[in-house]
Amino acid sequence: MGVAKFVVRRCAVGVLTIFVVSLLVFVLTRVLGDPAAAILGPRARQPEVLSAKRSELGLDRSLVSQYGEWLRGLISGEPGNSYIDGRPIRDDMLSRVGNSMVLMAVAAILAVPLSILIGVRAAVRRDRLFDSVTNVATLVLVALPEFLIAILLLMAFSIGVFEFLPATSSVRGDVRPWNDLDGMILPSITMALLAVPYVVRSMRASMMEVLDSDYVAAARMNQLSSRQVVWHQAWPNALPPTLQVIALSLTYIAGGAVVVEAVFNYPGIGTGLVEAITTHDVPVVQFIAMFISSLFVACNVAADVGTVLLTPRLRTRLT
Repeated sequence: MGVAKFVVRRCAVGVLTIFVVSLLVFVLTRVLGDPAAAILGPRARQPEVLSAKRSELGLDRSLVSQYGEWLRGLISGEPGNSYIDGRPIRDDMLSRVGNSMVLMAVAAILAVPLSILIGVRAAVRRDRLFDSVTNVATLVLVALPEFLIAILLLMAFSIGVFEFLPATSSVRGDVRPWNDLDGMILPSITMALLAVPYVVRSMRASMMEVLDSDYVAAARMNQLSSRQVVWHQAWPNALPPTLQVIALSLTYIAGGAVVVEAVFNYPGIGTGLVEAITTHDVPVVQFIAMFISSLFVACNVAADVGTVLLTPRLRTRLT
């Protein structure tokens, strides 16, 4: 099987995974309760009112029919209308998705290169002060939940010690993320810190394994400098095993957006999900759940393909 066939097969598995997730999302949002009753509140006790509301929302049809229409809408880019105001979900979610993608991209740009550099340096200086401090710091970050990291940053830079960064985002309406750079700093750093410890520890372990390999020892015997050994021999071979962890960390960033955006009042998919759950707006909940799930699958497929392309031994097996 060639590399092209492997890529096609992984993409097909990804599409199948998204389909299974769509089934789970649809079923779970249905079995957790009747959206019409949740929206009506006490008025749901009147059978005729509840029946009219269910008919209005299309909930009086069979589950198979509802799922088929919903899935067709997702595929065609028309995920339906909000249960609350009747507006197309796409109108509101496009800006929220864009805001969140900008925030995630900035966090990834901060987290991934920094984590790789720290992991490489920790491996090179294993069992020394830098390595020990890195191990302790990453363990602390792993133990802290995202909302606590956000609150600590707020206390340090917005409402406590220094007070030179805004506590909430001013991204609203025509104000886009790039128009509010100061307001982007704290949420971006918070989301970056969610990924840093996992990538650092993975890169450190992979780099240490490579530095102990025979070909690195041979490179040292050929009187290559330490810099050449690390950055020309060891680092390129230590990166592929870390790609999976990077992919998982990026999806962790996407999941952490739900909490981080709520803390900083940033209008993205996180705050949208909180509002949708509060108002029982099931179609919006379904859309955001599918967006995050699709992002998770896409990152993992990209990591699998990247690992094969960057690892000659794996490419040889596929030819």
